[in-house]
Amino acid sequence: QVQLVESGGGLVKPGGSLRLSCAASGSISRLNAMGWYRQAPGKQRELVALITSGRSTNYADSVKGRFAISGDNTKNTVTLQMNSLKAEDTAVYYCYASFVTGGVYWGQGTQVTVSA
Repeated sequence: QVQLVESGGGLVKPGGSLRLSCAASGSISRLNAMGWYRQAPGKQRELVALITSGRSTNYADSVKGRFAISGDNTKNTVTLQMNSLKAEDTAVYYCYASFVTGGVYWGQGTQVTVSA
């Protein structure tokens, strides 16, 4: 079993910054990718950013140029630096990890609220 532990959510004013971190532990095999999804009230969960073990990244169009994802394969961690936050970034953010063996895991979610 794999556990994903997230940290770093909170309340921030528009234009501010937050950093989310996620660490995977447990019965970890080879990582395929780690990343972040988010879900706002009444909306479907959507991809925010993803980084593969080969360091390829993928971002939602809405966050390109504002968010940056980084990962450490040796520590099985992923970090999302969020800058120039907007009210529409408000959501529960979920850490995601997939493994070469095919397993997919989710964190418990961390709330990000952007409000004046």
